[in-house]
Amino acid sequence: MNPASSVDAAGQPKLERRFGLLQATALNMTNMVGMGPFITIPLLMSAMGGPQALLGWLVALLITLPDGLIWSELGAALPGSGGSYLYLREGFGRHTWGRLMAFLFVWQFILSGPLEIASGFIGMAKYIGYVWPGMTRTHELLVCAGAGLIAIALLYRRIRSIGWIILCLWAGTLLTVTIVILSGALHFSAARAFSFPDGAFNFSTGFFLGLGAAARVGIYDYLGYYDACYIGDEIKNPGRTIPRSIMISLVAVAIIYLLINLSIIGVIHWSEFVPADKHPESNFIVSIFMEKLYGPQVASIFTALICWTAFGSVFALLLGYSRIPYAAAQDGCFFRAFGVLHPTKGFPHRSLLVVGILSILACTLPLDTVINALLTTRIVVQFAGQIGAVILLRRNQPHLARPYKMWLYPLPCFVALAGWIFLLVTTDQRILVYGAVSLIAGVIAYFVWAARQRVWPFGLVPTIETHA
Repeated sequence: MNPASSVDAAGQPKLERRFGLLQATALNMTNMVGMGPFITIPLLMSAMGGPQALLGWLVALLITLPDGLIWSELGAALPGSGGSYLYLREGFGRHTWGRLMAFLFVWQFILSGPLEIASGFIGMAKYIGYVWPGMTRTHELLVCAGAGLIAIALLYRRIRSIGWIILCLWAGTLLTVTIVILSGALHFSAARAFSFPDGAFNFSTGFFLGLGAAARVGIYDYLGYYDACYIGDEIKNPGRTIPRSIMISLVAVAIIYLLINLSIIGVIHWSEFVPADKHPESNFIVSIFMEKLYGPQVASIFTALICWTAFGSVFALLLGYSRIPYAAAQDGCFFRAFGVLHPTKGFPHRSLLVVGILSILACTLPLDTVINALLTTRIVVQFAGQIGAVILLRRNQPHLARPYKMWLYPLPCFVALAGWIFLLVTTDQRILVYGAVSLIAGVIAYFVWAARQRVWPFGLVPTIETHA
């Protein structure tokens, strides 16, 4: 497929296809690795009280791999800005239920997208606390705001230059994780890493609740394997590039995560930072890891590398998520002001500014609340919804061009759905109530909006639906 021109037939700015497989994979992996393993290792171990929590990584992988196949089929068949928004709209019918599902996705995205980006800013600020011992809560918020403004400024440009920025940030990410893994391998103690507490594998209700908590942390760390789907209009040959970038990212990052975790607990006994809320040093556990091996000066330098990695993650997220309100506005399902590209630089500048500012504001929330809330708000509408979308598209549009079809269909759909349900039923009740309230509020908001716009179910529905 040839790259799109910078203007359409009417002379209006148009998104350009500038991301190849390397850039798309870099985008996914930069987002996935980011701060995830560096800030969540203490949370992961605290979920089950020991290294048996690594089972949470396995459960998370068993959910994300089949879910990655779902994203791959949808992304290849329907490449466009907005990702899930586009898939839900087309899967459920763009003039009927798909309009509701797409609206609900944008609604939950406004709640969960900035939360995910904020988690990276929060983690980066906590690591800066290692080299700034007197950091206060106000200082932490100022660091988050400053990082957010820098990310917005760097993204305020054409996509062609952003691709090179992504590769530079990805290089920093790979350097950081390589140093951690090699350092851990050279000083690894199997006895320390696999010192399980008594009763670690008693399969009680508490065990499965803990496993669910550990799996949620694992899912949080894997989030982003689909980031290229959000900029489908800017991906070269999306039918091949998107599926490959997703699967390469998942497999590579799964290996990286396992090695990072083993590196840390093979040097620092898990009891030294579990439970996380009782050990302040858990906020910058990898810096403590480097200090134990090489001293405080090297640890301080490495802390800067971790912050580079964190920034790369939020940069990738902000790039992908800024396209969602733009796509919804272009489709007439969100405020029209967001559906405008910069007149000379050709990117959705208004959407970028709004998502970036909301992410900065979300940094005022605690990290563990951010992680659990963002997952709960996404599971029902986005992840479970996309399973329904891919099944409906197979049934209702059998002739839709599908450059990639998931393996063993429909088995991956059922496996992924079972995994998402497991995460929901093991979630704290307060978080579930928050998710339910936000979903109900979204449904009410849709019907109010639909009534004012005179669209389904309050307006005429075309007899023949068109699909992107």
